[in-house]
Amino acid sequence: MGVYWASLPLMTIIYDTPKDLLKAEGTDLGFTEWREITQERINLFAEATGDHQWIHTDPSRAKEGPFGTTIAHGYLTLSLTNQFLPELLQVSKISMGVNYGVNKVRFPSPVPVGSRVRAKGTVGQVIELDGGVQVVVIITVEVEGNPKPACIVESISRFID
Repeated sequence: MGVYWASLPLMTIIYDTPKDLLKAEGTDLGFTEWREITQERINLFAEATGDHQWIHTDPSRAKEGPFGTTIAHGYLTLSLTNQFLPELLQVSKISMGVNYGVNKVRFPSPVPVGSRVRAKGTVGQVIELDGGVQVVVIITVEVEGNPKPACIVESISRFID
């Protein structure tokens, strides 16, 4: 019982049971691996969501725009946090984990095509539930070389015994 480190891409923190999270408030979860934001990824997101705004999908026009290149959709950046979360935190002995939603999302800076992003996590509020635990993980998505984050989200997960 307790918490231990695993050898996933970086050092994922793995909690043995949901109840082990009850003492985790304030825990720094470290960083994920870097991921490159390609034009192909942006275009696939545009296809999936129907958001084909030129700032995302038209490199020629975007070259003359405010960022000098295409940028990732804010919601693409947010959606990556779902991929980042299990690199930061896992719970072993559960019947299931549920994405319960988010409390707050902000997009302080754009993510230019060709840049690399990673996430940093911190355990926020942890609440015991009947049969499990609800945890808020504050995820900050960084763009390599940019001191201002691209996305900050309070992600809510439920881990059921």
